[in-house]
Amino acid sequence: MASARADDDHQDGSDLVEQAVRQASFSMSVFDIEQRYRRLNDVACQVMGVDEDALRGQVFPHGVPEDVDWRGTLQALKDVATTGKPTHYESFTRAPSGIREHAWNLELWPVRDASGEVCAVGMAGFDSSEQHWARQRLAVLDEAAVSIGTSLDLDRTAQELADLVVPRFADFASVDLLEAVMRGDEPVDAGPDGEVVLRRLAHATGTDWVPGAVLGLGTTDTYAPYSPPARALRTGQTVLSHSGAPDFDRWMASAPVRAESLRGTVVTSLVAVPLIARGTTLGVAVLLRTRPDVFNEDDFVLAKELASRAALCVDNARRYTRERGTALALQESLLPRGPSPQSAVDVASRYLPTDSTAGVGGDWFDVIPLSGARVGLVVGDVVGHGIQASATMGRLRTAVQTLADVDLPPDELLAHLDDLVLRLAADDDSATGGDRVAAGATGATCLYAVYDPVSRELTVASAGHPPPVLVMPDGETRVVDVSVGPVLGIGGLPFETTEIQLPEGTLVALFTDGLVEAGERDPDLGTALLARTLAAGHSTRASLEDRCDQILSALLPTTRPGDDVALVLARTRALDAGHVRVWDLPADFEVVAEARRRAVAQLGEWGLEEAAFVTELVVSELVTNAIRYGADPIQLRLIHDRTLICEVSDGSSTSPHLRRARTSDEGGRGLLLVAQLTTSWGTRHTRNGKTIWAQQALT
Repeated sequence: MASARADDDHQDGSDLVEQAVRQASFSMSVFDIEQRYRRLNDVACQVMGVDEDALRGQVFPHGVPEDVDWRGTLQALKDVATTGKPTHYESFTRAPSGIREHAWNLELWPVRDASGEVCAVGMAGFDSSEQHWARQRLAVLDEAAVSIGTSLDLDRTAQELADLVVPRFADFASVDLLEAVMRGDEPVDAGPDGEVVLRRLAHATGTDWVPGAVLGLGTTDTYAPYSPPARALRTGQTVLSHSGAPDFDRWMASAPVRAESLRGTVVTSLVAVPLIARGTTLGVAVLLRTRPDVFNEDDFVLAKELASRAALCVDNARRYTRERGTALALQESLLPRGPSPQSAVDVASRYLPTDSTAGVGGDWFDVIPLSGARVGLVVGDVVGHGIQASATMGRLRTAVQTLADVDLPPDELLAHLDDLVLRLAADDDSATGGDRVAAGATGATCLYAVYDPVSRELTVASAGHPPPVLVMPDGETRVVDVSVGPVLGIGGLPFETTEIQLPEGTLVALFTDGLVEAGERDPDLGTALLARTLAAGHSTRASLEDRCDQILSALLPTTRPGDDVALVLARTRALDAGHVRVWDLPADFEVVAEARRRAVAQLGEWGLEEAAFVTELVVSELVTNAIRYGADPIQLRLIHDRTLICEVSDGSSTSPHLRRARTSDEGGRGLLLVAQLTTSWGTRHTRNGKTIWAQQALT
């Protein structure tokens, strides 16, 4: 009885094991050491898509379709049969009985007979697709955090999103934005039923379908209200569609090019996700699959999360585009619009804004006509970037123009400019709330040079700015040995001038540090490269405009510099003795008539008889004032340039003042008449006194 009961228990145990294996919730198979199928449980048969009898005795990979990768599994079976050691193998492929790809975790172990020899290999397969896709989604999100929004460029940000999702998440992706976003503006709602015009910024494909044949990058397309992208924009919700859906097919048929591109392609699933940031809809991302796996709920969540992150980066880029555009417009409005009316130098210039995400900088330049046919050349650099830097640059440029207009020498002009920066900094320090508009003024650099075509002398002073580079008429280049003073805003330290005699035709190059330090280049090496480039341009007799382009090409590694670049090239002219007459006069009122006579005679030699009446009056008034109120030595000078300039110099530093004489006054009307009859007049202080000048237009 006991023996029979034991046999029954053994039989029941074997049956239980058999039933447990067959009914297991995961795939179980047994192979002999020649990789022939011996046993398969119910799940394994479902995976293979056939009954156990159809596979028993067949060699693996019998029953596996050709498009399914089985090589790794076969190798694992052989390894266990050979080594007798269990192993773990992971694969990602579709099941023979299905169309979707699955992630499989396979456990393989040796089965030994009574003698301990390996007689078979057991394999259990676990479908870990949910965990696999969850890990993949997390990996995509992690990568999105570091790969989307690496710059503030709209096109690059959009392309980063498209490249991230293809091919791991979609077979094709496109990113389209509203036109207003491209300009940096706030988008306008198209209305509940209106068509939507979008601009294609990016696309990527992992299939044979070429999206560029449908809509090229940078081009626009009009989306009908029923199309998935328009619905996503209008509702702010993710829209799912696919081939065969009425609206999808209608949308495809509305554009023959789009329909033709999809010929022979079945879109199994399409998701249109609105790009929404800070409550504003900016555009739409379209993801589609041609693979059997359609987008599921988890995919929707991932798509919305990716779109949300990308939209925030796009909005940051949009805001940067707007601020950069504003700063550029401000910068351009503050820089010279064209050549100044002067004949002392021929000028060409360039200004390139930075491509830095910090924003437009505060570099500036100017060419300022001065009295006596002279010209002022200015170049400067404000600390910082953005609108504040541009505004500060505008204040400094205006200050330089105002100080230059009163004919201050370069060192004194920089000293006054330094005082202004100190006051601006003090105002910022005392201000409560708001932005520090003048914060970039402290530490700004400026170089101011004055060229006199009569004396052919260049006078230069620098506040922390790189010195000019000269190209002499014979092609020799050299850097001006300027005594570089402190940057603006330090205070208490003097600025010194450097005076250089220049032959006519000398080329003077003024620039900001962004030119010579491009690409993190050592400034000395950059200056040397600039000198070589200038010399090469001299040998080719290139125009000033062409030489500007040559310099930018040689010194800038790309067309989008990392810092603002300002460049001014000025070729000097000279006024010869035939255009200038000078007379030394004694401090005697009797000489006034002689001075008038000499001036009129000179006008006759120049063929300017029509200017004789006004010139007589100007000479009479200015010489009389110099004798009466000034000091020796007294000098009269006439300059025939674009205009007729009359100058009277004396040894006194006292300036005349224009006043309105009373009816009973016997004098005081002379300067008023000078101001009325000439286009401009003024006072220029010199080391040895002053010069009163008046300028007449020549018809």
